Amino acid sequence: MRTISILKTFGRAFIFAVVALFCAVNAHADSANDLLMPGKVIQGHFKYESDCNNCHKPYDKAAQSGLCKDCHKEVAKDIDEKQGYHGLMQEEKPCKECHTDHKGRDARIAKLSTVNFDHDTTGYVLKGGHLNGKVLCKDCHYPQKKYRDAPTKCNGCHQKADKHKGSLGPECQNCHEEKDWKTTHFDHSKTHFDLLDKHKEVKCKACHPKDKFKDTPKLCNDCHKKDDKHKGSFGPKCETCHNAASWKEILFDHDKKTKYPLLGKHRDAKCVGCHKGNPYKEKLKKDCNSCHRKDDKHKGKFGPKCEACHTERSWKEIPFDHDRKTKYPLRGKHRDIKCVDCHKGDIYKDKLKQDCYSCHKKDDKHEGQEGKKCETCHNEQSWKKAKFDHRLSRYPLTGKHQITECKKCHPTARYKDAKSDCWSCHEKQDKESHKRSMGTDCKTCHNTRDWKSWDFNHDKTGFKLQGKHKDIKCAGCHKTPVFKKMKLASSCVSCHDKDDKHDGSFGRRCEQCHVGSSWKTIVGDGWKELRIGGQRWRQK
Repeated sequence: MRTISILKTFGRAFIFAVVALFCAVNAHADSANDLLMPGKVIQGHFKYESDCNNCHKPYDKAAQSGLCKDCHKEVAKDIDEKQGYHGLMQEEKPCKECHTDHKGRDARIAKLSTVNFDHDTTGYVLKGGHLNGKVLCKDCHYPQKKYRDAPTKCNGCHQKADKHKGSLGPECQNCHEEKDWKTTHFDHSKTHFDLLDKHKEVKCKACHPKDKFKDTPKLCNDCHKKDDKHKGSFGPKCETCHNAASWKEILFDHDKKTKYPLLGKHRDAKCVGCHKGNPYKEKLKKDCNSCHRKDDKHKGKFGPKCEACHTERSWKEIPFDHDRKTKYPLRGKHRDIKCVDCHKGDIYKDKLKQDCYSCHKKDDKHEGQEGKKCETCHNEQSWKKAKFDHRLSRYPLTGKHQITECKKCHPTARYKDAKSDCWSCHEKQDKESHKRSMGTDCKTCHNTRDWKSWDFNHDKTGFKLQGKHKDIKCAGCHKTPVFKKMKLASSCVSCHDKDDKHDGSFGRRCEQCHVGSSWKTIVGDGWKELRIGGQRWRQK
């Protein structure tokens, strides 16, 4: 027991001795530090002054910069990320080359000349108004604060100048520039509403009243409702027809965006000319008659299919191909007449007859006497010009009849009333020559080649004309009308009794001495007697 007590007493003494030795060593060390310290550290390092190991590593000077970074973490981050003043230094130097401590509590170990300082080395380049000399360092770097703590955002300095009162957020540089606070360069294309054409000239407040930039309406009608001349009848989608270049310019492609391409005059027509209501709700009909019923001069009797005859180029232009689209080709004068001259009713319901007489009955001067086949004599070139072949009639034309005008024989259009005997037409000529003494059967002697031309063969009558008999006129012998069939005596004396100078003393047979060539010629040598038709004649 005594032994144990002795050991406990010795243990306590040993512990007290160790504690006393430790205290003595520490006291000696503090005294040594104070003796070895080159000077007092700055006020900021004061709390670390008692322990040199905070900034110094025995026997390793290179480790000092690393110890600095351990405390100055923001600087270490700049260096690692190569940003800020320390991170952008061209050559990394030990901290102590610029920041030497132990020069007293009030010493400035971070000396910086603001006169020739190149602010670009900080990574924050001064531009525009920041360089005009009006902005001082202290305007951005407040007293008792580190230079690195100066705000890098516009709003950090210009919050008081923000007329938007924070409604647009702190990113002032999105719109404003350093050269002038009033100069803006906001790229509106990065928003959901790109500014085009005339919108580029509009001031911001025109669309953003009271600096309200959020929830700004994007639809044209939201801003231009007061400019809508259609008063809402065309719906709210202004961009369907208009663009930002000009309110009056209409770029709507009617040909591609609808099933009704605009052709001819339709291209010049105004939208409201056809679209009276909302084009998105009221679908227009495509047939011509729906729009042009009031322009229909036919008053509906030609049916509703205007496009069958008319085109969009001109209402008066009619390109209807009657030759191809109907079974009745138009020829001659038919091409010049108006449609309504033939089509009196609905051309789609009332089918016209194709015979001439159905249309030209009122023009028939023959009063139906020649039948209904007008085309037999007439053609489409001219109603007055006829190509009638007279050989098809009961009286074929020969000789001068072929060049004689129709009206010479047909004084009226009732052609069948014309007589076919010669005397009916040539009574006048007969009065001038025969005075009807030869009867009315002119063709017995005359022909159609010439009125003075003779076709009558007197030799066939039994009395051959010879000598002077050939030169005398018919009436010289025929004193009475031949149509009475009164035969003349064939003896010479029956005609020449008054010429008998012998007073009948030589008898009544003149031909015994005289010949037909000359009354004065007497039958002599060289003459011979001929008997013709029971008569005796003298002839050489």
